[in-house]
Amino acid sequence: MSPRILDQSSKLKGVLYEIRGAALEEADRLEADGHRILKLNTGNPAVFGFEAPYQIVRDMIEAVPHAHGYSDSRGIMSARRAVVSRYEEVPDFPKFDPDDVYLGNGVSELITMTMQALLDSGDEVLIPAPDYPLWTAMTSLAGGTPVHYRCDSEGDWQPDLDDIRAKITPATKAIVVINPNNPTGAVYSREVLEGIVEIAREHSLLLLSDEIYDRILFDDAVHIPLATLAPDLLCLTFNGLSKTYRVAGYRSGWLVITGPKSHAAGFLEGIQLLASTRLCPNVPAQHAVQAALSGVQSIDALIAPTGRLHEQRDAAFDALTAIPGVQCRKPRGALYAFPRLDPEVYEIHDDAKFVYDFLVAEHVLLVQGTGFNWPTPDHFRIVTLPEARVLTEAIERLGNFLASYRQ
Repeated sequence: MSPRILDQSSKLKGVLYEIRGAALEEADRLEADGHRILKLNTGNPAVFGFEAPYQIVRDMIEAVPHAHGYSDSRGIMSARRAVVSRYEEVPDFPKFDPDDVYLGNGVSELITMTMQALLDSGDEVLIPAPDYPLWTAMTSLAGGTPVHYRCDSEGDWQPDLDDIRAKITPATKAIVVINPNNPTGAVYSREVLEGIVEIAREHSLLLLSDEIYDRILFDDAVHIPLATLAPDLLCLTFNGLSKTYRVAGYRSGWLVITGPKSHAAGFLEGIQLLASTRLCPNVPAQHAVQAALSGVQSIDALIAPTGRLHEQRDAAFDALTAIPGVQCRKPRGALYAFPRLDPEVYEIHDDAKFVYDFLVAEHVLLVQGTGFNWPTPDHFRIVTLPEARVLTEAIERLGNFLASYRQ
């Protein structure tokens, strides 16, 4: 008797995560064959020589002997109190207490829990284009329908408020804001954020604010937490340690719930239920939170004009804009650039093939723009974590490749 065919669950149809897609599989195969691959597809600080702050490592090591049992399903109290203290220092951030904080195995888990608790089949969520694709994937996996609102590449990648308004329907339940933005590096203006809040207020939308890069800012950029503009609205703020504190592998994130809750009792009970079914977040990593959020913030030196992250951002921007037919808005935050390939110079009809062909030719891995739900094959994302010299060389190789590339 032949075994029953086990196909992929229908829930996964249309769920994509190209940051770790087919091109990465080919990169891994090339590495296994002995080639050296420069992976500029994920914002993973550790592989580019960024060390975890010693205070965080020390506290985790000291906690391990007594961190082997389950914790409260929300997370350990000391870490949740540290999150409360962090936002008490932010002017106008709505008051909340430790019971309004959920710790997670990275922000990714908290996004998944939120969408599973919120969405029924057919519910719509407004998500930026380009987006961090996990938001789109988890909306689809939860049975919802992602609806992408456009960010304006000619206007420093700020969300298009008119496009947001045009895409609201009776089925719209929430709006996602990613600020500072991945993949564009944009930092949103107060005017735009106030506009989004007003739209949410008018249509009674849940605000979901991804602020994982809130302390990675360059030049005169200022991050405005969305919750500070919406004390009268239910707002979920997502953040964590992976980027600011360079400990992506610890999988240590948090979710903060602010604003009125009486109308959302069922939804919030759903989050608590899902938090309970996972039992608890990784307990040793929770002990990193208090150490990270108190004391000297080591990110400040890295983003200063002479800091490594700042210099790498500048090197990537300068090298990209030196390539004929490549345009790029200078990133003001986060760890990425999202350049455009002028279609009149480069006739690229399949950006996934472009990324694959560049990988095979030059052993550098990027991510195609359509992998971030950008509608046309004329962009790509590059991570700005390697040293400036390495970035400059990789982008020069890209320019040489593009000079003769045809599809």
